[in-house]
Amino acid sequence: MDLFTEQGYDATTVAQIAARAGVTKSTFFRHFPDKRELLVAGQEVLSRLLAEGIAEAPQTASPLEAVAAGLERASSVMGPMNRELGARLKAAIAASAELQERDALKSVGLAAAMTDALKARGVPDPIAHLASEIGVLAFKRGYSEWLQADHDTEGGLAPYTAAALKDLRAASASLS
Repeated sequence: MDLFTEQGYDATTVAQIAARAGVTKSTFFRHFPDKRELLVAGQEVLSRLLAEGIAEAPQTASPLEAVAAGLERASSVMGPMNRELGARLKAAIAASAELQERDALKSVGLAAAMTDALKARGVPDPIAHLASEIGVLAFKRGYSEWLQADHDTEGGLAPYTAAALKDLRAASASLS
């Protein structure tokens, strides 16, 4: 992140990243297929946490209540380091069309993980897809607001994603 901040994403090479990390280029490539993946390295963990939270929600939970449980599970593990890196990551993504594309794919992956978890609970396909998309939007909105806050709250990211989901639920009620 320091290199991306100092000289921009496009100007930063894998060789520079490896050197700064104290590893060889081949070691870098054993862990990441390219430098884009460095910035989304936690996506699999995030997807897993969202899906686990949905799976562990009470069986009586509505689809959006299950999504809320997934958001709580995933958001609760994000702490001060995620917040500190988040602002720099957001700036790097905003400055690069390549990273914006990868960020969009990340959103698709998160929605797919939540959709699969909801369908495993017996939620019909269109409802599972809609609830998942609302969940992704809530996560992104909550994350953005958390990064912009002038201080970190006791609950970290979780209260922000919960508030964003609440706002989106209220907004969706006015659509009909």
